[in-house]
Formats: sequence, structure tokens, C-alpha cells
Amino acid sequence: MARWFPRTLAGQAFAIQAVAIVVVIAVAASLAAYDARRDGDQAARDRVVAIAVALADSPSTVAAIESGTAPARLQPVTERVRSDTDLGFITIMAPDRTRFTHTNPALIGQPFVGTIAPALAGRTFTETYTGTLGPSIRAVSPVRDGSGRIIGLVSAGITVATLADRWRGQIPIIVIVTVIALALSMGGTLLVRRRLLRQTHGLAPSELRVMYEHHDAVLHAISEGLIVVDDGVAVVVNDEARRLLTLGDGPVDRSELPEFLRDGADGTDPHDIRDEVHVTGDRVLVVNRTAIDGPRGSRSAVVTLRDRTELQGALGELDSMRVFAESLRSQAHESANRLHTVVGLVEMGRPQDAVAFATTELELSQHLVDRLTAAVGEPALVALLLGKSAQANERGVELTVTEDTQLGADDDAILSSAELITVTGNLIDNALDACDRSDPWVEVTVSQDDAGLTIRVADSGPGMDPEEFARARRRGYSTKPVADVATSGGRGLGLALVSQVVDRHGGTITAEITYGSVVAVTVPRPGSGGTRT
Repeated sequence: MARWFPRTLAGQAFAIQAVAIVVVIAVAASLAAYDARRDGDQAARDRVVAIAVALADSPSTVAAIESGTAPARLQPVTERVRSDTDLGFITIMAPDRTRFTHTNPALIGQPFVGTIAPALAGRTFTETYTGTLGPSIRAVSPVRDGSGRIIGLVSAGITVATLADRWRGQIPIIVIVTVIALALSMGGTLLVRRRLLRQTHGLAPSELRVMYEHHDAVLHAISEGLIVVDDGVAVVVNDEARRLLTLGDGPVDRSELPEFLRDGADGTDPHDIRDEVHVTGDRVLVVNRTAIDGPRGSRSAVVTLRDRTELQGALGELDSMRVFAESLRSQAHESANRLHTVVGLVEMGRPQDAVAFATTELELSQHLVDRLTAAVGEPALVALLLGKSAQANERGVELTVTEDTQLGADDDAILSSAELITVTGNLIDNALDACDRSDPWVEVTVSQDDAGLTIRVADSGPGMDPEEFARARRRGYSTKPVADVATSGGRGLGLALVSQVVDRHGGTITAEITYGSVVAVTVPRPGSGGTRT
């Protein structure tokens, strides 16, 4: 049995549907034939009753019986009626069964064979009875005189053989309709089989089940987020993607996806993405997307997401260490130059000039350290500002920490040390990259009061228009390979990372062009009227 049963899902579905169609059509044809026979029998009963009653109620029938000339007068009439109505027989008889008329004249005068008791009781009835002409459907009706007395009976009948010939004549029509219905049904089933075979690639149900189980297991097991978008609908979203994008259970609407994943989700052609870094509300994600050409021009894409949040934090710390290392290298280089200058002045016999030169350089450097240490209570921020100052000096940029800079101790901090470094460091890096090279300068102000924290960084660059600024905050991606982005300290993510921290604390970030390009971050103090998100 298993050898002959189809292997593929399409073949099995076709076999089951074909058997079901054959059974249904066979039953329907049988019922149609049975219904045709039943309708024929009922029509025959109605006809013989109508003829029997009509002859019984005819005055000529009553007159012929009362006159004693019934055989001679009624036999021609009944034969003519029988011939016109295609009945098997019409018999008029006396109450004692003596026939007055019959299809076979030789049987006139002989007793009628059949049931007459209900008619003698005054009721017209029908029955199926085997008489001298064989099985027949007959009706018997009483003949009454003017006083209502039963003076005779009329029996009209049609043979079963005649009825069988009639309903058998409908069998060819039933067969033709059955064959047409079977052909159309099988043709439709074959089309369904062909479509199902194409959609299932000829796989058996067991193979489809194994594929589904493996597919489901893989989706739950992989550590990367996976989203499959088909014609604008996210048809597959695994557990990791829901976690990374903070999506709930159930179907995912297009509006729930981040903007960088909506490309192709609105019916447009999605394009490929390779290792793009995007920032969401609280995560840094590496995104890859591969567009797929589906059947009949459908637009599909497979998107993978890798969480880089912790790595980005480590890169930020590494970048800070790199800045400090570069600062130390720069200072060591400058110290070596100053030391050589001092040694040269001593060798020239000018010790007083050597002492004055060394003292002046030390006082300038120490003054900046002392001022920042006194104004800023966060050691990490002091180190960052010193490092960025040395970095700017090496790049030929004048970096100024304004006198308005004032930040309290750790226990009064609104942002954590890491968050403060992220915001300030990225704003300064952007300013160093964007300042005008013909007049390079950057100005930094970090202040905190009862209302909240304000970080303002200005530079001599052209600034950004509102649309560009909003795009940089929202998208925050870099098209560089991941390795290059890592070595460059995550450039391209600066404003997005700043916005991530600011939004998390319910702050605001603005950009304007006044005395220069100014980017200002304001983070309210908890309980001062601002709201955290």
C-alpha cells in the first residue's frame, strides 16, 4: 500500500481529493438516478389517480353501467383514453370484480385481480400490484350513481416495465453530466496539485515537517536577530530580534520596526546592506540585509542584527585610552623638545634663561590642570578634557575650556561617568573634525546646577541644517567595514550615541549657528520638572 501511495504532499493531496471527488460524484449520480425513478413513480401515481377519478366521475360511465351495456359502450372509450395517455390498462368493473373493460378483450367478463376493498369503502387509492400484465402501479376509484351508491369501480394502471424504460432514458443524461463533472473536478484538482507541487518543491509531508522543526529550532537557537520581510510584511521575527528591537509577541506591524528597517517594508525595492552600524533607543546594532527576488516580482529581504552595545562601550573606553596615550605621547614629545632646549641653554652658558623657559612652560601646563581639577569634580572628565586639549594642539586646533565650566562631585552627578565621557567626547570629536581649517577652534563648556546638566560644544565649522542634524541623530550609521569603524573609534555614531544617552535621561539636544556651530545638550535633574525615558 505504501509503495503505491504518492510520496509528495502534492501527490497525496491529489490522491485524497481524487478519491473524495469520485465518491461524491458516484453518490450524487446514484442519488440522481434514484430521484429520477422516484419522481417517475410519483408522477405515474398522480396520473393514474387523475384518470381513474375522471372516468369514475364521468356521467357516461354511470349511464353505461346502469343501462347494462357497459362492455359495449365503455370498452372503446377506455381503449382510446389508454392509448392517448400511454397507460398500461384501464379496467371498469362491477362491485363484484366482473370486468366491463380490459386491454385484452378476452379477459372481459372475468374477475379483476387486485385490491378493491378501499374503493368499495368509497376511497380512491393506489398500489403496486402484479396482475395479468405484470407488476404495475394502479389506482382504483369508486363509481357512484345519483344517490351516492357505489355501482362500479374504475382501475387505471401503468406497468413497472414501462416506468423503468422511461427513467432509464434519463440515465445517459445523468452519465454525461457525471462525466463532465468528474472531468472538471479532476482538471481543477490537477491544477491544484501542480500549484502545490511548485510551492512545496516536491517535498513529502515528513520532509516538510522536519524542515519546519529545524527551521523553528534554528530561529530560536541562533544568537543573531533575524527578520524576513516579504512584500512589506515582517513574516518572520525570531526571539533575538524581538529582544534587540523591544518587540512584543505576535505579528509585527511595519510601524513597529525602526526606520532603518523600513526600507523595502513599504513595498519599495530593498537594497543590500553590509555591516552598517545603527543606533536604536538603547542599543548599537550591526545590520546586514540581503534582498531576494521572489516569484512574480515580489519584494523580499532577509535582515540580520548583531548586538554591539557592550562592544561599543568597550570601544569608547578604548578610544579614551587611545586619546590619553596620544596625549602622553604628544606631551612626551614636547617634553623632550623642552628638555633639549633647556640643556642647550645651559650648555650655552645661559642658566637663567633655561630656568625661566622651564618654569614658564610648567606653569602654563599646570594652570590648565589646576583649573580643570578645581572646576570639575569628575576625574574621568578632567582626563578627557586634558587629552582632547593635547590632541587638538597636535592637530593645530585651538581648544578652549570656558570659565563657565563647573561640575560637582560624583554624588551629585546627573550622568554616570561613562555617559558623561560618551556625550562630551563625541561632541568634541565631531567639533574637531568639523571646524574650519582656515580658523580652527573649538570651545567646550560643561556646567551643572540645580536645574540640570548642560554641555555645550562650539566650533568654527559651517554647522548642519535641521534635516541633516535630525538625520545624524536618528540614523547614526557608518558605511565603513566594522573593523575600520572600530579602529576609528566608532566615527559616524557620535551624535546617535549622544542622542541615545540624552533620550534615556529625558534631555534635549539642539544645534544652532550663532558665533559658530553650536551643539548643546541639556539633561534635567531628576525631580526638577524633566522626565526620564
